[in-house]
Amino acid sequence: MACVKLGSKTDAFQRQGQAWFCTSGLPSDVIVEVGEMSFHLHKFPLLSRSGVMERMIAEAPEEQEEGGVITIPNIPGGAKTFELVAKFCYGVKLELTASNVVYLRYAAERLEMTEEYGEGNLISQTEAFLNQVVLKSWKDSLMALQTCDDVLFHTDELHITRRCIESLAIKACNDPSLFGWPIIEHGGPMQSPGGSVLWNGISTGARPKNSSLDWWYEDAATLSLPLYTRLISVMESRGIKQEIIAGSVTSYAKRYIPGLNRRQGPSEASSRLAPVALGTTPSEDEQKLLLEEIDRMLPMQKSLVPTKFLFGLLRTSMILRVNPSCISNLEKRVGMQLDQATLEDLLMPNFSYSMETLYNVDCIQRILEHFLAVDQINEGGASPCSIDDEQLIGSPSLPPITMVAKLIDGYLAEVAPDVNLKLPKFQALAAAVPDYARPLDDGLYRAIDIYLKSHPWLGESDREQLCRLMDCQKLSLEACTHAAQNERLPLRIIVQVLFFEQLQLRTSIAGCFLVSDNLDGSRQLRSGVVGSNEGGWGTSAVRENQVLKVGMDNMRMRVSELEKECSNMKQEIEKLGRTKGSSAWGSVSKKLGFKLKSQMCSAQEGSVSKQQYSGNRKGEKVKNSMGKQNKSIDAISNE
Repeated sequence: MACVKLGSKTDAFQRQGQAWFCTSGLPSDVIVEVGEMSFHLHKFPLLSRSGVMERMIAEAPEEQEEGGVITIPNIPGGAKTFELVAKFCYGVKLELTASNVVYLRYAAERLEMTEEYGEGNLISQTEAFLNQVVLKSWKDSLMALQTCDDVLFHTDELHITRRCIESLAIKACNDPSLFGWPIIEHGGPMQSPGGSVLWNGISTGARPKNSSLDWWYEDAATLSLPLYTRLISVMESRGIKQEIIAGSVTSYAKRYIPGLNRRQGPSEASSRLAPVALGTTPSEDEQKLLLEEIDRMLPMQKSLVPTKFLFGLLRTSMILRVNPSCISNLEKRVGMQLDQATLEDLLMPNFSYSMETLYNVDCIQRILEHFLAVDQINEGGASPCSIDDEQLIGSPSLPPITMVAKLIDGYLAEVAPDVNLKLPKFQALAAAVPDYARPLDDGLYRAIDIYLKSHPWLGESDREQLCRLMDCQKLSLEACTHAAQNERLPLRIIVQVLFFEQLQLRTSIAGCFLVSDNLDGSRQLRSGVVGSNEGGWGTSAVRENQVLKVGMDNMRMRVSELEKECSNMKQEIEKLGRTKGSSAWGSVSKKLGFKLKSQMCSAQEGSVSKQQYSGNRKGEKVKNSMGKQNKSIDAISNE
């Protein structure tokens, strides 16, 4: 920290208890009281430097032993500051530093220590030190600004606060490397006694800093909230990048709001929020004020602030019950980048008095709506036809809407065991995700299954209504197998799952058959061109045929199992039909569209049968198996 020495005389003051005495050899003729401390001084050194002291000494009543008693209330820095003022008046050695210059400047202004009462008076000395030393150094400017908290109103009148903030803003916005200044670590060898960087032996006034742009975050976080907000405002007016502002605000919030940074210790969360004393924890009202200011200072742009940090702000705001507009803004910020969130972020407890549900499902619903609104604007309103399912599944980087759909399905599975979660609220959140956002409905099926297991009292109509949220045609083979054996699902849904699973297997068998036929044709072509010298290809062809044969045998076994399941389902439905009428199975088959699906499958089989299969015995076997399968489905539908 830079300093300037004033005066030349040796220290002639001595403290005895709560009193200071001048040991110049002459008896004191005036007593100056500052707080609980009294100074036994002489009139002439004081009135020769201060206009206020001159008038007060003249108005003070004379006493026999010592002169009049003068009381000076509200001196910034108290008795310690007046001690330095008295030493200056006596010409005793003292040091001007960044930590006392603000107090001395204000005390000199109040005591009218102008050039009229002596050349080189305290006002001119402190002003010169501020302008020529303090404001040219980052460290000293920061120190001086911190001391402005106690006398902020008066330092504003003297423009000290504004000058310190502008000095810090200029140094934070400018990169020293652009001006040829050296960039070194803190405490490097090329540092002047004042804390600034030396360049060819000349002080540049730049603070030693790292090459990263966040070098000033930690220092700025030591300022009180009013001073910090003014610093950020000046930086924004100077055009500093928004991501730098967001990083500084994030660092400031983590320092003073407990819980945002779970890894930090209690000592790091000590507060210096005005008017909170240093080293104490901020109260709820002060944290509310800070949260509202943080929301106001953060730029409203995506990806500038970590999503986990925004969720932390939102969670704390709900606990402290801050202004509803602040909570709404935080929900919008989270919604803009919901695709970057994790499942742990979404699991926010419900802090309402009613405690209707364990987790705050309504908040996630609003956040999802904000995301969908922003995504629709950015993408121009995506439609189901604009996203290819196969492309989504095989793509290493999923679109944001698909990532959010997967995230919401996982969230639904986590909140589904809550017995207090009502069916309409669960349905509303699940239905809010567009259909095209889910390439597969396995995650949604899992959430529905967990909800049905945790809510066994649901009626048949409610179960069917809930299961309509998923598309049976978008279930994977594993999900279809699980759903076909799931006793919690309604009977209508199980039949649909079985039908679509069998249809999927038939399509897969037909595809494998076509691939096998094409491989045989290509091998014949290559064997005719290459001749008998390429015997290695024949060996590989035999291996591929064996692999295909094993795969088709497995599919044939699965088809046989499905036929048995369909037969069992038919018997169960016939039992139900005996009690409800002979037309029960016919109405069910019409509702499920079995006849229409059967015709589609027959047409597909007819188109496949047009291919040339005469040269492949395995193809004949597969086609015969498919024919048997078609007959079984047609038999069920004709019933």
